[in-house]
Amino acid sequence: MHTFGTPQTGRAVPTIRPPRLRPGDRVRIVSPASPPSREGVARGVELLTSWGLRVEVGEHVFDRWGYLAGRDEDRAFDLNSAFADPGVRAVIAARGGKGTYRIVDDLDTDALRRDPKIVVGFSDLTHLHLTLWARCRLASLHGPFANWRDEWSGPASADALRRALMTTAPVTLQRDAREASAAVTVDGTATGVLLGGNLDAIRTEAGAGLPSLEGAVLFLEHRKGTGLGEVDRALTQLTRTGALNGLRGVALGQFLGFDQGSDAPAPGGWGVADVLRDRLTRLGVPVLGGLPAGHGPHPPTLPLGTQATIDTTAGTLTVQPAVA
Repeated sequence: MHTFGTPQTGRAVPTIRPPRLRPGDRVRIVSPASPPSREGVARGVELLTSWGLRVEVGEHVFDRWGYLAGRDEDRAFDLNSAFADPGVRAVIAARGGKGTYRIVDDLDTDALRRDPKIVVGFSDLTHLHLTLWARCRLASLHGPFANWRDEWSGPASADALRRALMTTAPVTLQRDAREASAAVTVDGTATGVLLGGNLDAIRTEAGAGLPSLEGAVLFLEHRKGTGLGEVDRALTQLTRTGALNGLRGVALGQFLGFDQGSDAPAPGGWGVADVLRDRLTRLGVPVLGGLPAGHGPHPPTLPLGTQATIDTTAGTLTVQPAVA
């Protein structure tokens, strides 16, 4: 069990790693954010069932309220019901999108502290991962949604998710020179608890529950948005609030919409690698870019809340399992 010191007290707080899944375990699909498709969830149920798991679908998974999967209280109800059910051993988000940030204050994280279980998702689910770490030091999985599309996720993603859920093998990602962030490197090695996820979600949590990142390796990825200024503003806000103080290192995943070799003109000649380099090198810690994790196709599953090492010479991020 890894321990992580809190800056307020200096006291070591243990990481909680839920038990790995075994055939016959119950897992529940929930929709904390935007609504999924029925066809995608049906395919996700089929995939999880093929691993010997018993799959349940939350009561409000297919609700719709504007761009959200139902009203806030109903989305929170489904999460809390899964957290409190002793037979449910994993909670898998159906989809990201928008809305998880609206319900994190209403979640029963005490139930997870008493009975740890695996939580899976990414993108808008970064809000949930950060909340679970801040309140109960629960390790979780930055992984694909149950709204499954074979042409998008594919066999490699399925196998990575299965191994992260059902084995205690560490996860290693190798730098990919084709990623837009691959040109960003500050040489060195760094070891710390891996925290993070979607850059915009992390920025949104600053001042609203973002846990201390002191002693952490910060993982960042970004989906296509409004351009370089969005990345710049997010990193500048995190810097100005002091959220990045005490980091051990930074692991950069996919920054979509800024692909290497794009013919789109860059303002002032800068690309996303220039913005990342400008904002991150001043932290004085190792930075490894080019990790193939984020909103792109064939996503890996990455443990969060466990010890990780970046090695810029080898071009690797190695993370200890989120399950025990």
